[in-house]
Amino acid sequence: MSQVTIKDKTFETFIPEAEILKKVKAVAERINRDLAGKNPLFLAVLNGSFIFAADLMREITIPCEISFVKLASYQGTTSTGKVREVIGINEDLTGRTVVIVEDIVDTGLTMKQMIESLGTRNPAAVHICTLLVKPEKLQVPLNIEYAAMEIPNDFILGYGLDYDQQGRTLRDIYKIK
Repeated sequence: MSQVTIKDKTFETFIPEAEILKKVKAVAERINRDLAGKNPLFLAVLNGSFIFAADLMREITIPCEISFVKLASYQGTTSTGKVREVIGINEDLTGRTVVIVEDIVDTGLTMKQMIESLGTRNPAAVHICTLLVKPEKLQVPLNIEYAAMEIPNDFILGYGLDYDQQGRTLRDIYKIK
């Protein structure tokens, strides 16, 4: 499938599933090496990161835990710029190594707010792990230690990412045509 239409937009294949899985495995190997002995808590940001988080966790070989948080900043194809926490974090983060698992970092505003929120809970360390990052769109400085791929500023969907809640189940990543 090289082209799909979701609602009123047409998308074309951008990153095939095999390449995605190869990059996810490479990121997991770095995390396994860097965080060995730390029992990290992975905090997956819903909804978009659920497929990435599942595939990532299958490649993590060190003792760890996973939990989920839901933040919202998108409406349709554009970021609203306002982030609101929908589902909070229930775990005690004091002294923990936390890895935020995100599908995509574009402006960085969501990630900045999440890091600030986590910082009030006294974690030992907070790391960012994202499937995709759009370096040219970043508006705030972030230390993104674990980025599977850098991409241009295209609107994309598939592999968990959506357009108005549609297209998440596509196995490849598509970009708007």
